[in-house]
Amino acid sequence: MSRHPEVKWAERADKIYITVLLPDSKNAKVNLEPEGVFTFSATAGADNNLYELKLDLHDKVNVEESKISIGVRSIFCILEKAEKVWWSKLLRGDGKTPHYVKVDWDKWVDEDEDNGSPGDVDLGGMDFSNFGNMGGMGDGGMGYGGMGDGGLGDFEDSDDEEQEVTKSAEQDTNKAEEDAKLEEQGNGTSEKKEAAPST
Repeated sequence: MSRHPEVKWAERADKIYITVLLPDSKNAKVNLEPEGVFTFSATAGADNNLYELKLDLHDKVNVEESKISIGVRSIFCILEKAEKVWWSKLLRGDGKTPHYVKVDWDKWVDEDEDNGSPGDVDLGGMDFSNFGNMGGMGDGGMGYGGMGDGGLGDFEDSDDEEQEVTKSAEQDTNKAEEDAKLEEQGNGTSEKKEAAPST
């Protein structure tokens, strides 16, 4: 029996953001069809449990312009809408949204606040592949299988450690200068008091 991964979503007038949260997934397969059918399957966990998902999206999507990034902790998709209009909801039909599909408040923008700027979502340097360049999966749909480089790209370490070492060295130099001045003022003798042992 398969399980459902947690899914977060957000919307803009021209696209839908879908994040499938499944850490350490293996053999991830994602399929997107122009009619708006999004399917996902992968294994994860120590027991290699099967996770599957099928979402009948509210409207059609442009598969050729949609993008995907498969990372270590999640699979992030930017689905381009066929028509640039706000959807009333993510999924087709009148049923209740499944409990594992949630709003991604980190990426959410209300319709009246959408300025159409692509820079309003922090993509964290993710490496995206087009669904359309991944080969067909039948019925006109495009799919993606495999893991890629996890979307890490060129990871650069910060320089914080070097700055901390520099600050520490400056503090040591300042302390030594202060000690030398005190020693000069005390006629070449410096007194050190030891703390009394605690009882």
